[in-house]
Amino acid sequence: MRKLKLQVQTTVDGYMAGPNGEMDWMTFPWTDDINAYLDALTASVDHIVLGRKLAEGFIPAWAAEPEGEDKASIDWMNNTPKVVISNTLTESPWANAVVAGGDLTEIVNRLKAEPGGDLITYGGGTLVSGLIAKGLIDELHLMVNPVAIGAGMPVFPTEGAYQQLRLVTARPFDCGITALHFEPERS
Repeated sequence: MRKLKLQVQTTVDGYMAGPNGEMDWMTFPWTDDINAYLDALTASVDHIVLGRKLAEGFIPAWAAEPEGEDKASIDWMNNTPKVVISNTLTESPWANAVVAGGDLTEIVNRLKAEPGGDLITYGGGTLVSGLIAKGLIDELHLMVNPVAIGAGMPVFPTEGAYQQLRLVTARPFDCGITALHFEPERS
């Protein structure tokens, strides 16, 4: 069965965005060691799972081939098929992306049961909260930036967030980010 991995940028105090969606607190430029970690993380992945709001910015941004990103990352982001989870869209306005609507648990369990490599999600906030609350994430990769912002969009939902996690690795990188890899403790 495929795994669903979460990779999310977060602040030390647990936010994935500021109160108005700000992400200017993220640490850049990244160093070769963090790029190698992320390459290894995505090596088994063959689908990206996104929420609609994130997809609206994420997919066009990568399609525009952002300056400062290496060609291999751009190609991977653009060529990897995407599933956009949305109950408002009925069809995808993007190439290489399909829309899945309905019950989140049913959608994710169906995707996990399909043949293929692992799945990865980068968010957004509503999707991440729902996935965590329903216990659907198999691996959490929190990229902790060395900054606290005090308020914003939390990685973990306020309801349904309780779950025991097992730390697999904690790895600091030269750019200052620390990757925390957790797996849920399941009975």
